[in-house]
Formats: sequence, C-alpha cells, structure tokens
Amino acid sequence: MRQLKLIWDFRGPDAKKIATHHEIHLKEYITLEKLPLNNTGIQTFNDMHTIAYMVVPEDLMKPVRDALKPHRGQVYEG
Repeated sequence: MRQLKLIWDFRGPDAKKIATHHEIHLKEYITLEKLPLNNTGIQTFNDMHTIAYMVVPEDLMKPVRDALKPHRGQVYEG
C-alpha cells in the first residue's frame, strides 16, 4: 500500500523548536488513537524553515488528515 507523508511547515527563527514540539504531539496522537504508525520526524531546510511530518498508509490518510490538519502532503519515498 502506498505511504503518504503528512507535513506541517514551520517558518521563522523558532521553526526548529516548534517543529520538534509538534512532533511530540504527533506521537501522542498516534498513542491515543492506537494507530499502527511509527514514522514521524522533523526535517530542517534552513534556519527559517523546518517541517514536522508523519507517514501514514493511504487508507488512514483521510481520518488523520481531518483530525490533524496538515499543511500539505506528498507520496512518501523512504
């Protein structure tokens, strides 16, 4: 099954700090909802742009997307 990367963008001088904190909440959501997921993380592009992400199978994308409101998504090629 295809995997999708749900992405939250954070920009500004505190982007990395905020993205790191957001990933904590993504992990809490996975635990709370008892989801079979374990691929979250952050990726820093520069001092002013960091993302937090969660990789989900395509069949879980809609409920997770509707609950967590990611800024964007893409096909995961991990």
